[in-house]
Amino acid sequence: MGEQQEESVGVGPWAGPWPQDERGDLPGHLDPGLLREGDRRNVVDRYRYWRHEAVVADLDTRRHGFHVAIENWGHDFNIGSVVRTANAFNAGGVHIVGRRRWNRRGAMVTDRYLHEEHHPDVAHLLAWAGERGLAVIGVDNVPGSVPLEGYALPRDCVLLLGQEGPGLSAEAVAGCEGIVAITQHGSTRSLNAGAAAAVVMYHWALRHAGGLTP
Repeated sequence: MGEQQEESVGVGPWAGPWPQDERGDLPGHLDPGLLREGDRRNVVDRYRYWRHEAVVADLDTRRHGFHVAIENWGHDFNIGSVVRTANAFNAGGVHIVGRRRWNRRGAMVTDRYLHEEHHPDVAHLLAWAGERGLAVIGVDNVPGSVPLEGYALPRDCVLLLGQEGPGLSAEAVAGCEGIVAITQHGSTRSLNAGAAAAVVMYHWALRHAGGLTP
């Protein structure tokens, strides 16, 4: 059953003569191996049969102005989910703060299409962001946070998420320009990091990438 589901993803080998450019050669963005064997990757139809490097290069022409940073002090399994969502919203980059190694399983190889940077600590991330004029906005329901729905997220920023459970570290809270919290209406105290990241990235996109009036 699982193998049948996997086979149904994507497209099979290219049917008919292969595409040609004006010189009669295979266009440079296409991968002969994928054309020959099929493309079962989790990519949108636009990128079917494209070489990996060509996909990344095309995404680079329209990366969004926000970056996503995640504190990784305890090998949080939610990081993969955050990275996958960052890919979906074409984040400018993903930043791992703390431990360099993280659980990539939940990312479903989407990290290959993003630019990833490592920062040994929060101070290093803050310095990196400051050099580039990026506001660092924390995402956590800590004292002093403000509701996300009423906050004007800047176009150029770093959205910093804490580790699952403890949330943002004290160093992160102190270094953020602002901290937003997602208003909840049930009994649970907080959303997991993957869900919170998705909400805040969507909120950014509505303001800066969705055609709404800023």
